[in-house]
Amino acid sequence: MSQDMSEENLPERRSSESHEVAAHDDPFADPGLPPHEVRRTDIDERAAKRAERQVALLFTVSMLATVAFIASYVAFDIDTIVFIWPFGHVSLLNFALGITLGVALFCIGAGAVHWARTLMSDVEVADERHPIEASEEVRSKVIADFKQGAAESGFGRRKLLRNTLIGSMALVPLSGVVLLRDLGPLPEKKLEHTGWDQATPAAPLKLVSMNTEQPLKAEDITVGSLVFAMPETLSMDSENFQEAIAKDAVMLVRIAPEDIKDRPSRDMGFEGVLAFSKICTHVGCPISLYEQQTHHVLCPCHQSTFDLADGARVIFGPAGHPLPQLAIKTDAQGNLIATGDFNAPVGPSYWERA
Repeated sequence: MSQDMSEENLPERRSSESHEVAAHDDPFADPGLPPHEVRRTDIDERAAKRAERQVALLFTVSMLATVAFIASYVAFDIDTIVFIWPFGHVSLLNFALGITLGVALFCIGAGAVHWARTLMSDVEVADERHPIEASEEVRSKVIADFKQGAAESGFGRRKLLRNTLIGSMALVPLSGVVLLRDLGPLPEKKLEHTGWDQATPAAPLKLVSMNTEQPLKAEDITVGSLVFAMPETLSMDSENFQEAIAKDAVMLVRIAPEDIKDRPSRDMGFEGVLAFSKICTHVGCPISLYEQQTHHVLCPCHQSTFDLADGARVIFGPAGHPLPQLAIKTDAQGNLIATGDFNAPVGPSYWERA
């Protein structure tokens, strides 16, 4: 009898064994969730308090590092070079900023990770996929899960963690605000003046050719020509030539006095010779294209067009201001001279300029 029963159950046993083998051979079989392991901080309140103090310490170090970042920016000069192994000779300011900001960000991240691994709930929960539009039951469950997670995280109950986290997160953005100061020194009045500002009626500056660095005479400027000039105090060999010429460059044209429409502009010239800034008032490109018949100059970058016979006003393009003009006359030797700076700031608009 027992032998018959064994034989009857044999197909069922073979089916069960074959199913187990098939499941074992399937590389995509769902292994399920591993059994939950209880952490020490879950059962030992002293361990939980110790972990809380460790996280708070990391957040506090982050706050101190942010304060050190700001203090370093104020205390160290950018030109101070020190030897630091193994980096070699580096800027003390850059090194201090990098170290302090790195520590501030690292401690926030490390504190958050340590908080999550030791104090927040680590029970894994599996949930079935649901439609994109959640049902009312799902929404209620999400809200309940969020409230449960917030309660289990201890954010409301563990005030030391919450306050130090808020403090570190509030201070870190100050690093970015301080870095805005590194956009450059404040311009003060530098944008309003050029190298021609040194010229006065008592001590005028000669206009010299940018090609020969020789003084220019009124007779050198012929109708239809475009001549580029700079102040006699500037030399192409000078160390700051590129910086200075970006504001001091002048273009000279000669227009028949009766063709000059703007009287103040004509009075700033000499016998039809007019001196305008070579720097476009849109984004600061050098202007070099001149049309003799219309007295228009064109900026090659964005096609802003200026009428030199009408005070260099803008007649086309994105430029917002006329080209500044330089008042000129001649000295006893017939050299063209300037007695002051341009009549307006050179180049593109900026905050202080309307």
